[in-house]
Amino acid sequence: MGAARPGLTTAPRLGLLLGLVSMVLLSGCAEGGDDRAFIPGDPAREGIAAELDGVDYEVFITRELNLLDPEDKQYYRGPPAPPGSGYYGVFLRACALDDLEGEAATSGRIKAVDIRGKEYEPLPLSPENVFAYRQQPLRPGECLPNAASATSFGPTGGAMILFRIPFLDIENRPFELEIEGKSQAGRPPRIAAFELDL
Repeated sequence: MGAARPGLTTAPRLGLLLGLVSMVLLSGCAEGGDDRAFIPGDPAREGIAAELDGVDYEVFITRELNLLDPEDKQYYRGPPAPPGSGYYGVFLRACALDDLEGEAATSGRIKAVDIRGKEYEPLPLSPENVFAYRQQPLRPGECLPNAASATSFGPTGGAMILFRIPFLDIENRPFELEIEGKSQAGRPPRIAAFELDL
């Protein structure tokens, strides 16, 4: 066999080398990136955190509650949903950023919105409900639910926001959870939005 022509061996090697360099560069960007990041203006997906007023919010799971189920009954001890409606729990965690100089408060202005723009307000939950999401101050690095609480160790791992939604409206997907930030003089408040997996 004769010697291989340089033009035939150099091109594949060059392509392989460029491919390896690209992989290294891309992996470096991923490692140096921010796991809280999402496309601005788009809702974050469940499992992705979004920062608002010094607090990282992360939706873990959204699901319908079956009050006949022993696990779900502990989340809400109220009456059954009216015929044609269901209870849907949004379980999330809210953590104050570690580098804050003072406290940050979780938002009390939360709603669900369907694709048609219809809004759903959270149901009030009993003060005794240990699984309920609440507006409260957090010290730097502190989370709701607290890492040592029963809620944090529960199956959902998050504090619950409860909605009652008609079954027919569930067809108007996608639903978004909107968390409104502090009022700002002359500017609309920022909103952290999450696409709910209903």
